[in-house]
Formats: sequence, C-alpha cells, structure tokens
Amino acid sequence: MKVRNVRSSDYNIIAPLIDEWWGGRKMAAMLPKLFFVHFNKTSFIAEKNGEIVGFLIGFLSQTDRNVAYIHFVGVHPKYRSKHIGKRLYQMFFQVAQKNNRNVIRAVTSPVNKVSIAFHTKIGFKIEKGDKEVDGVSVFSDYDGIDQDRVLFIKEIDLM
Repeated sequence: MKVRNVRSSDYNIIAPLIDEWWGGRKMAAMLPKLFFVHFNKTSFIAEKNGEIVGFLIGFLSQTDRNVAYIHFVGVHPKYRSKHIGKRLYQMFFQVAQKNNRNVIRAVTSPVNKVSIAFHTKIGFKIEKGDKEVDGVSVFSDYDGIDQDRVLFIKEIDLM
C-alpha cells in the first residue's frame, strides 16, 4: 500500500464513492473540493495497486496554534480492518508534530458506531457534551439543528 498527499484531482474519484462507503448515508456534501485544493499538505490518500482504498482530510487550525483537526476519513469497505485508517492517522499525527501541534481533534455522528470505536481504540477521548445518545456523550446541534456530534480529542507528544 502506498500513502501520498491528496491532489485536487482526487476529489473527482472520491466524491462519487463517499455515500457508497458510508452505507448509503448522504455524506458527500460534507466534503467539498476545497479540502482537496487547500489542505493537500495535511491530507492523505492510501492506494493499493493504483486504486484508492482510503483517505484522510485534515488541516492545521488557524485559530488554535496547538490544534490539528481531522475533518473526514474514509476506508473502502472491503479494506477495513487492515489498519489503513490507523496508518493514515499516524501520517497525520506526524504532520501535526512537525508543525508543533500536540492536540488532535475529530468529530463524528453519534450513529457512526464504527468511528466511535475506532477513535477510542487509538487513544482519542470523547469530550463531555450536553447530552447522551446510546451511552455516548454528544454535543447537541453541533453541525446545525438535529445534527448532534461526538467530539474527540487526543494529545500527542511533540518531536
């Protein structure tokens, strides 16, 4: 497997796959092309035999100089449980460290149990929100009305 930085042209390949990779959930609108254009130094593509099997879109916070944020991550369903997501996160952690960012943040929907399990397994903590959904702390209306979210935080050591 090869991991490289995203290119703006990757958007045209990934965008049509997003809803499919998320089991039919309408997610593509949450990942506009601007992320592939403006954050390619902090975002990655995993390829196997020339096929995109995973991606991570992240960026360095402009507001908080200690924070790096993972916006969107996807792994092709037939390649899950092969540590692709973990490798992409490790690549992002390295970029964060090189840029003196020791706090990594990420967000997911409370219905995305796979994402919640993945993030907690690799050391993210769930931030205390204002309510619970299925035993998980969430922030109400975080991404708009009825768009509750689970917020994650992980501290990493600087190099």
